[in-house]
Amino acid sequence: MTVQDIIKGCIKNDAKYQRLLVVNYSPMLLTVSRRYTPISADAEDVLQDAFIKIFGAIRQYDSNKGKLETWMRTIVINTALKRLNKKCFTHERAVEQFEDIQLHPTVYDHLQAEDVMTLINTLPDGYRQVFNLAVVEGYPHKEIGELLGIEESTSRSNLSKAKKLLRVKLSNQKKQESWARIG
Repeated sequence: MTVQDIIKGCIKNDAKYQRLLVVNYSPMLLTVSRRYTPISADAEDVLQDAFIKIFGAIRQYDSNKGKLETWMRTIVINTALKRLNKKCFTHERAVEQFEDIQLHPTVYDHLQAEDVMTLINTLPDGYRQVFNLAVVEGYPHKEIGELLGIEESTSRSNLSKAKKLLRVKLSNQKKQESWARIG
């Protein structure tokens, strides 16, 4: 069965094809959702809301404009962003000024993908959203600003602060591991 068959079945509201779409794409789309809503239950809620939107808009999908996977990812990202409180940009909790820490490349040698995701998920919401959109998804700052309802300069600033905060967290993690080996 092809993707086009699944799309045609979903357009007809055929539960069999809708189930196939969910089964085939849920793992990937849940991963996308978790980047923006790290609490598992919230990520699952976002995914469920996104699938409702996907089924409601499947007629509008145009395969000439891109892959189905990309179209659905965009819906998941937009659903997650709308769900998050926009106050995170205007009332972001104060983050202390950090020096620009330079880490030795060996700090990254032992990190697994799950470790990196865990660190990213500890970022404040606004920083995490911008980091994911810019670094993981590859969106330009202008588009991030439009998606999040913030200035392009705010997007750039939040990305810079997110990177600095991640370096601090990595540095602290490395220090804790060093102390654990000693102790």
